[in-house]
Amino acid sequence: MIEAHSLTKRYGARTAVDDLSFTVRPGVVTGFLGPNGAGKSTTMRLLLGLDSPTSGRTLVNGRRYADHRAPLHEVGAMLEARSVHTGRSAYHHLLALAATTGITRRRVNEVIDLVGLREVARKRVGAFSLGMGQRLGIAGALLGDPATVLLDEPVNGLDPEGIVWIRTLLKKLAAEGRTVLVSSHLMSEMALTAEHLIVIGRGRLIADTSVTEFVARAAGDVVRVRTDEVGRLASLLAGPDVSIVSEEPGVLQVTGLAGERIGRIAADNGIALAELTPQRASLEEAFMELTRDAVEYQAPAAQLVGATGKGRAV
Repeated sequence: MIEAHSLTKRYGARTAVDDLSFTVRPGVVTGFLGPNGAGKSTTMRLLLGLDSPTSGRTLVNGRRYADHRAPLHEVGAMLEARSVHTGRSAYHHLLALAATTGITRRRVNEVIDLVGLREVARKRVGAFSLGMGQRLGIAGALLGDPATVLLDEPVNGLDPEGIVWIRTLLKKLAAEGRTVLVSSHLMSEMALTAEHLIVIGRGRLIADTSVTEFVARAAGDVVRVRTDEVGRLASLLAGPDVSIVSEEPGVLQVTGLAGERIGRIAADNGIALAELTPQRASLEEAFMELTRDAVEYQAPAAQLVGATGKGRAV
């Protein structure tokens, strides 16, 4: 289990992490999300004892990372996959890591096979592609068969087959009862991989919830309604807490009323409905909605409007 308690990190006048508290529990893949500059990398460094907090504390499996006698057996981490001596082979890089905590050659060979690097294990890392480097970084993280795994952008540079592989691997690790924390910018992949999310912005906690609840929180009660009588139905549905927008002929997007209530109103007034569909936002849309005030850099609103479709109120 990973714990952050009132974690704060300042660099001079800049606060990178601001009174951040969360718990990452075993048995599920937890996605660690946030806009650029949100403090994700700093937080992960603090969890691993690579930086010292200004205040607060972090625990991994009940102890500070530095207090573990054999950290590789407790925590496997990949923060920067290419932090490897380029003149070494993948095999000798892993062998050097193994030697620091008494890990066997047999285990080195096991993780090489696990990440699919057997054919290039004796080649110099300097000649590796980005995807191969990622696989090597993941091999290093898993070398000690740790109970807790932290990976920063593990799918970066992987081809489609590699992305499916890492998704399957992460779920397998969680199913074995391990604690798995994964940072990623690929919302579509997080939607398929993670069950729980920790979302931060400007160093502060925005959400600590399941993927389903996170999406529902951002989406609200939006229902798509298609009918030949949009004008009359809109008048019947109108209310102080109801928003109705038409973005295409014959279609209403209704917020503030459940689909069942909309259907009953239409039926009571003899209005035939061709469609009545509750809308589910994507994880990416939910992320954009809930982190928009925490984004470090934004394009001017006028440019964004010009790049999207036009909507009109009914």
